[in-house]
Amino acid sequence: MSTPEQRSPGIRALVALNFFMADMQAGIGPFLGVFLLAHGWQSGFIGTVMTVGGIAGMIMTTPAGALIDATRHKRAFVIIPGICTVLASGIVLLSQQFWVVTASQIATAVAGAMIVPAVTGITLGMVGQRGFNRQNGRNQASNHAGNMVGAGLSGLLGWQFGFVAVFLLAAVFGVISIACVMLIPREAIDDDVARGLHKDGSCDERISGLMVLLECKPLLVLAASLALFHLGNAAMLPFYGLAVVDLQRADPASFVATTIVIAQGVMIAMSLVAMRLAEKTSFWLVLLISFVALPVRGLIAAYTISEWGVIPVQMLDGVGAGLQSVAVPGLVAHILNGSGRVNLGQGAVMTVQGVGAALSPVVGGWIAQSLGYSAAFLVLGSLAIGSVIIWLMSASLVKRASSQPHMLAPAGAL
Repeated sequence: MSTPEQRSPGIRALVALNFFMADMQAGIGPFLGVFLLAHGWQSGFIGTVMTVGGIAGMIMTTPAGALIDATRHKRAFVIIPGICTVLASGIVLLSQQFWVVTASQIATAVAGAMIVPAVTGITLGMVGQRGFNRQNGRNQASNHAGNMVGAGLSGLLGWQFGFVAVFLLAAVFGVISIACVMLIPREAIDDDVARGLHKDGSCDERISGLMVLLECKPLLVLAASLALFHLGNAAMLPFYGLAVVDLQRADPASFVATTIVIAQGVMIAMSLVAMRLAEKTSFWLVLLISFVALPVRGLIAAYTISEWGVIPVQMLDGVGAGLQSVAVPGLVAHILNGSGRVNLGQGAVMTVQGVGAALSPVVGGWIAQSLGYSAAFLVLGSLAIGSVIIWLMSASLVKRASSQPHMLAPAGAL
């Protein structure tokens, strides 16, 4: 028997959107580090540019979540930012001047900040709270598969034809993504359900911006844990790619593609595992496993800077990111159900998480430039130990919040 979410019109288009938007969002981004390295940039400045883009995205995530809660045109918040992402990515090919690259990264980050909560809101509005965990798991598996296919094709095309081919592939995926969005019927999205509105259609207007975290301690714990995790995690992949290309002289495009393909392949499996594990146990356990993966990954990365070392390093990346891609939005939607602030909450958590992610490249870049890549990986990996400590200390609080299915958050008492 089919589930309610499977019977909802546009579900196949939603899954396809998640597949194709992966490469549209990425563009030349995953290859940016080795691309700039080939044009004479040093790791410190590469990390600085990535951090500036990360800060821009971080600033936009909370307002983006509030916009998605308020708008009844959610599909437009995928289409327009998608077009901007592809165009911004292409600018880097025309000029490698510092401010041009910086502007490109800012535009890409701002657009990406809109797309993620928009797709989350569309999903919740189509399947509701009861179907969200499973559908989000399918979405994330599809998204990781799209990343894997896109990276594999980018590596092959980049090796054969250069980085211009990588950009053109992202543009093609962008066009297909827009077509997928248009295939989702407007009437299939319940805008009230998409924001987790009260049954009477009301919401707490006093809660706005980052105040949603201050009003909800479990979300604050989640955001702090994720911030530390991503402070260590965000720079690991680009700088591991830089280390191997710089020290081992591997082919830049094909090696970076390999790192992404391995990680995304594991993420597909982990997305489905997270979906099942959350149903049988709790989101708390899923996230704990994801946090533990990073210190191990940093240790392996520090002592296996080689083309074969990418296998265990990126498999562990797939474990952490794959589990979080399902558990984080699932936990936030669960806790804030009934508040009318689900996407705002998602954006607020992403903002705090983004602080860590934005600082990670500049921290990793300057450590690598001063002390070497191995030292950078050890420092970055150890930061997630703080996430594990916070998560263990707050176990009862988070478990209590996630063990009450579809709890309503009373006004003023989130």
